[in-house]
Amino acid sequence: MDQSTFQQWDAQVTQWIDEARENILAHFDEPLSIEEKSGRRDLVTQVDKENEQRLVAHIRQADPDAQILGEEGLGDHVTETDGRLWILDPLDGTMNFIKQRDDFAIMMSLYIDGIGQAAWLYDVMGDRLFHGAKGIGVWLNDRLMAPPANLPLSEGLASLSGPLVRHDVDHMQAIGAASLGMRIIGSAGIAFTKVLRGQQVCYISYLRPWDFATGKILAEELGLVVTTVDGQTPSVLSYSVVVVATKQAQQDIIAMQA
Repeated sequence: MDQSTFQQWDAQVTQWIDEARENILAHFDEPLSIEEKSGRRDLVTQVDKENEQRLVAHIRQADPDAQILGEEGLGDHVTETDGRLWILDPLDGTMNFIKQRDDFAIMMSLYIDGIGQAAWLYDVMGDRLFHGAKGIGVWLNDRLMAPPANLPLSEGLASLSGPLVRHDVDHMQAIGAASLGMRIIGSAGIAFTKVLRGQQVCYISYLRPWDFATGKILAEELGLVVTTVDGQTPSVLSYSVVVVATKQAQQDIIAMQA
């Protein structure tokens, strides 16, 4: 994607995200309609659904030939990545939104033939928009970001999934012990921002496409790596344990899988 094309999309998508943010804030002091999806820790509210419905409508109008994959299923049933594909999470960290009114995000990204082209990750309560495109750079609001320091696991904090640590999946307990300290955030989008900013050296969790597609584009543009725990490149449509990390931390994590 060239810079001119990205700027055009950036202006448009930023407006959509601002609208989604206003919808979220408008529900802060209202009763929420909460439903369980796969269980009591996997929730959806009317705000998630409203945001996705609006974002899908915007994309349909602006990019009618594209497929849309959204967490709440209001887009398309996507089985292949040929052509243009928008991936979105209208409210990432729903439990945090319900219980904390903090640490949740809006994520949108554009893939073409399976390759990430542009991404927007908005920390709603922090009012931080991480946005960028392949080969162009990443901005935090209006400031161009520099790549974070390439620190090893032993010199940084690690954001890990609570269930993965509890069940010691892929040696998660050892990974946490090898770091300077473990953090659990509860939002893939917010966890990605910590690694993008150099506040943490890795984030590991079981992620679905809408959880990692956006962060993957931004992370790789900043020199970070996004892989499985054994170093493979995850397909954008995959459901797996995903690692976003500095290059050194990722090598440390892979070495612990032997």
